[in-house]
Amino acid sequence: ADGIKMLIKEDVVPARADKVVHFLAPILVAAAAILALGVIPYGRNMTPFAIDGGILFFFAVGSTTELAVFMAGWGSNNKFSMLGAMRAIAQMVSYELPLILTTLPVVMVTGALSPDAIVAAQGGYSFGILPHWFVTTPWGAASFILFFVSGLVESNRTPFDVPEGESEIVAGHMTEYSGFKYATFFLAE
Repeated sequence: ADGIKMLIKEDVVPARADKVVHFLAPILVAAAAILALGVIPYGRNMTPFAIDGGILFFFAVGSTTELAVFMAGWGSNNKFSMLGAMRAIAQMVSYELPLILTTLPVVMVTGALSPDAIVAAQGGYSFGILPHWFVTTPWGAASFILFFVSGLVESNRTPFDVPEGESEIVAGHMTEYSGFKYATFFLAE
């Protein structure tokens, strides 16, 4: 119901906004999210874009969201949107490195940057009971916890939703967005 409401809601563009940048920011963030999902294997031989450097591609495309957030703050021509964008970018860039470092143990064990090869290396069972997933190893569990926390920070989820600062700037860089553009930003996070 909320999705339909957002689709039919009027798209209000502020009078002082840079209309081109205001229009392109949600498109860029949605494109980055869709492209990043394209290298994730959904099953055996079910990867939309099976490339050898899939992990690098995932993080490279995922880091373009910082540009889209900056465009959203800049394009709105609102000081609160820009403040929210600066907060969001600072937080996202700060946790980009820990997010990337969590994949190093898996890449070192498998010797591959391809998500398909990493998934294939996790087949079988350990001790006849435990699935041979990397998360069941001590280094895998530590990496998973760090990846999970870094993922929460990157997506501005509670308790790391500082860029939105409800008591100060309402919705962060999305303050001046409405309708379908707002929904696009919200879904891409």
